[in-house]
Amino acid sequence: MKMINGVAGEALALADRAFQFGDGVFRTLRCDAGGIRFWARQYAKLAADCAALGIAAPPREVLEADIRQLAPQDGAIKLIVTRGESQRGYAVPDACTPNRVVQVSALPPVWPAEGARVRWCDIRAGWQPALAGVKHLNRLENVLARREWSDPAIQEGLLLDRDGHVLEGVMSNVLALSGRVLFTPRLDDAGVAGVMRSVVADVAARNGIAIREKVLTPAAVMAADRLYLCNSLIGLVPVRELSGQHWGVHALDSVLQAGLAVMTEEETWYSSEP
Repeated sequence: MKMINGVAGEALALADRAFQFGDGVFRTLRCDAGGIRFWARQYAKLAADCAALGIAAPPREVLEADIRQLAPQDGAIKLIVTRGESQRGYAVPDACTPNRVVQVSALPPVWPAEGARVRWCDIRAGWQPALAGVKHLNRLENVLARREWSDPAIQEGLLLDRDGHVLEGVMSNVLALSGRVLFTPRLDDAGVAGVMRSVVADVAARNGIAIREKVLTPAAVMAADRLYLCNSLIGLVPVRELSGQHWGVHALDSVLQAGLAVMTEEETWYSSEP
């Protein structure tokens, strides 16, 4: 199920810069019973990422109309905005009209409720402050990192930056709990600032749990009282095992999950609404 510029379709032109250069951005949303979780935040982040690349973001109501046509009930919704079509060469022509793609697919398998098994990745994340935080279409680092394991019992891999500091998961953001403080890696020079990361920060604040961005070493992560991963499809999932370190249930697990459930209900948009 795909919409391309508001029309059902399956193909973009080979001249599209997304195909040529990965020139565009995307968001992945979770839809349950017709409700899009954190839609206002997702659109704001899409628009901000478009602005970071100098791409005109589609108006929110235009994307909402596309989503309504697809009439999703349960699934993963992927929004893609490309810079548009051009001939060979990196230069962007003046007349370059963005393309938008909205597609719905099945939700991925649920991660274990008791916690995910995680590994360290060998590949290092590249350094580029101009793209830090942006979910752009060039995800080759993540592709290579995900190729490092095939064991279905491992749900995620953690990436380090060029200095050996913990940056993020291949498909998630990382949070390390110490006492009543949640630490999450700074994303000044690399990485993706996920919407769910901001949601968890707000949930923590509502429940008297401090959250701070910090340079995190692997040693600090391994010494954490609890480790969590989050993204828009899995929500917030604790880590059960990483490199021989095991974590059990923590008292704040239920606090965070209950707070997340409340905020999800508050910030779900139903595509059937006028």
